[in-house]
Amino acid sequence: MARKLGVYVEVAPKRAFACAVDWPGWCRAGRDPDGAIDALFAYGSRYKNSLGPAADDLTLPADRSELEVVHRLEGNATTDFGALGITSPSDRRPIDGAELKRLQRLLEAAWAAFDRAAEAAVGVELSKGPRGGGRDLDKVVAHMREADEAYLHALGARPPKRSVVSMTDLRTRILDTLEARALGLPITDPARIKSPWEPRFAVRRSAWHALDHAWEIEDRS
Repeated sequence: MARKLGVYVEVAPKRAFACAVDWPGWCRAGRDPDGAIDALFAYGSRYKNSLGPAADDLTLPADRSELEVVHRLEGNATTDFGALGITSPSDRRPIDGAELKRLQRLLEAAWAAFDRAAEAAVGVELSKGPRGGGRDLDKVVAHMREADEAYLHALGARPPKRSVVSMTDLRTRILDTLEARALGLPITDPARIKSPWEPRFAVRRSAWHALDHAWEIEDRS
């Protein structure tokens, strides 16, 4: 028998998310859990193709029956707004050195997918509509940076001043903070935050956000 793919669902009154437990960034939304799981299954090939070699070990399910819901979480206003908002029990698992490198590699691959999509869309007028509304490419890229600054803060580090660091430097800071959090090392320039995100959730949220906007740009180009 094929090994089932572990999935968790995050359910709020107006929206639900389904996420592959061991593949951060592979998360899709729907009006209800079934719709979210259907969307997750449908996006499997796109997820694997977007991540390239980082996802070589991913065996895609042959059909929806090979997805197994291992956690059902109560969502919140963030869920209904359209973003992942709840840390799953799976995201609280310890992270050793090998797993840390894997998570960092997947996150970097998601960032690279966004960069490729944005670069390919330079000079292209993005279509208007529900995928991002009327936001143009520059605003999508700026939104990505603002989000990653917020994610770094949520991880427990203070974001550097925008005027003195590049996007590459910001991402390096995120990777370094992930390492510090995962391995119990001191955080450079820690932020004053009572309940920082779990490292696995931070990777999941950031990778999902990068891929979601990469696919938005591709779909609107």
